[in-house]
Formats: sequence, structure tokens, C-alpha cells
Amino acid sequence: MSSASPMISVQNVWKVFGNNPEKVIGSADANLSRTELRAKTGNTIAVRDVSFDVAPGEVFVVMGLSGSGKSTLVRCMTRLIEPTQGQLQFEGEDILKVDEKRLRELRKTRFSMVFQHFGLLPHRKVIDNIAYSLEINGVKKDDRHARANEVIELVGLQGYAHAYPEQLSGGMQQRVGLARALAVDPQVLFLDEPFSALDPLIRRDMQQEIIRLHYELGKTMVFITHDLSEAVKVGDRIAIMRDGAIVQIGTPQELVANPADEYVANFVRDIAKSHVLTLKHIARKAEPGDATDGPELPSNTIIRDAAQVILQSHKPVRVNDNGTALGIVSSEDVLRLISGGV
Repeated sequence: MSSASPMISVQNVWKVFGNNPEKVIGSADANLSRTELRAKTGNTIAVRDVSFDVAPGEVFVVMGLSGSGKSTLVRCMTRLIEPTQGQLQFEGEDILKVDEKRLRELRKTRFSMVFQHFGLLPHRKVIDNIAYSLEINGVKKDDRHARANEVIELVGLQGYAHAYPEQLSGGMQQRVGLARALAVDPQVLFLDEPFSALDPLIRRDMQQEIIRLHYELGKTMVFITHDLSEAVKVGDRIAIMRDGAIVQIGTPQELVANPADEYVANFVRDIAKSHVLTLKHIARKAEPGDATDGPELPSNTIIRDAAQVILQSHKPVRVNDNGTALGIVSSEDVLRLISGGV
């Protein structure tokens, strides 16, 4: 992650539903299972002492099974749900301390949300759905339509400006939702399982769209999903949640190579290591008899992308990290990884 000041800082955030929720935090009851706590106090801990930073321009993914607390967490981060305790800073400003006027200003101009359910206005054309966020900000019609047309181009909706939502496929409707969020040029996009309602092929296309938009715009994104393959595909770092708490935070490579516990290991078990890990993970020191004049590849090359070069070379591939030799990788090393030996 960048050494720059974080765009978002989440510190010791709790969300407890029920009566007198503050009394649960710090008490022995906080250590009870959800079932036990509910039976004893009627309370439910949805988010449990969560802390992390999100760097400017980072795609930070929060994932977990249903009921893990991920959607509650993202709603706390935007104060759609009020946290019970903790700090939520946006560029150094604690948004838990701002008044309603400032909070509305932040929601209108600094961060936007994209939900699983598109929430489009059926009686409005695409261009007016996209421009709606600008309309409520008081932008004149000509100016908001000009901006909406810019975003229509950006998200691949050319030719659909005057269509109505019912005339669009699910994937196209979600593009409208994404365009609406981008229209105000926010600094942060919060995406809460935005593609869960889409069929697999359209979902894959929309994942690629997020990757492309991030590459072109460099927006900071907090992306919520229950699908690890989606998390690995779009995320710079991933936080895995269970029962309201974060179990592990790391890059896709770190989670796949070094899961913190059996829970994380079960998540990453079906992810093809060669699609996630880089040459740095399997580079080894040359042994006597190993050729050291084979082709050279950067250490951050995904193993899958390097496989053809490695398997076709008669000599081990040399791996370097910004000019520093890390070791070699042979076809045997790749085959060992694919067969589960690493």
C-alpha cells in the first residue's frame, strides 16, 4: 500500500444492534458467540472492532459469507448506518463528528455508492438517470447533460442515452448505475455487491469494466463481495470478514500463499495459485548444474502469464526484482505448483 496518508481510515469500529449496544462493547458478553449474545442480551454484533486504512487510488475489497458483516461495515463507512463506536476518517476528517449538512455534502460530492439493486428511475431516460445526482446538486440541465454524456462514453453506453431502463439488459442497467455514481466525479466509490444479480458472463464483463475504469480514472474504491474469485480479480488488497471481525487483510498473493487460518484457507482453496501468485513466490536459488543464462522475467509476473516462456525454455528462467536477481524458475517448479506441491 502507498506510504501516502490514507484516503480512508477505519479505526476500532463496532456496530451492535439491540438495546443499550454500548454496554456490550468491552464487556465479557462481547466474547460470546452471536447466538449466545442474542439469547442473553438480545443484541447482535454486526461489526466487531474493525480497523484498516485505504490508500488513495486503492481498490480495497471486503469479502465474507452472508452475515459476515461486510455490507453493514460499508454502510457504517458512509453513515447510512450509524456505528456504535469507533472512528471513520475521510482524508483526515472524522465523518462520525460532522453534522447532517456536511454529511450530505460529502455524499453529494466526495463519495458515491453503487448497490446490487440498480435503483434506476423507470420513468427517466438513461441520460436523466445518470444526471440525477447532478440535478440534486443544483447543476443546470445543459451542464448536467453534458457531464452525463461524458460518463456515457466512459462506461460504454453510447447510443443508449435516450433509452428507458426497462429497455436495457441487467448489465447495461448496472452500467447506468455506475455512470450515475461517477457523474459527480467522486473521490471514493463504494460498491456493495454490485454484480451479484447479474448472470456469470455479464458479471465477468462488469468486473473487467471496473478494472478498466480504475486504470483510467484511478479512483479509490471499496468493493464488497462474497465471491473470492471476484475479489482476487478486482482488488489490490482484500479483507476477509467472519462474524463481524476481520480475519486477515492482504494482497491476493498473500492470502493465497499464506492464509491466516483454516477459514481463510477454505476460501482460497479453489483459487488457481498460478493465476494469482507471481514468480517471486516460487523463485529459488540456482543449484549446481542449473543453467543461469536462460531468459529473464520480472518478479511481479503472474505465473500463468509466464508459463509459456518457462515451459518452452530449455533453461530455467531468471527472475529479477528491479535489477536484483532473486533466483530461477524451471518448468518443474511451475508443474509442482500446479499439482499442489507449493
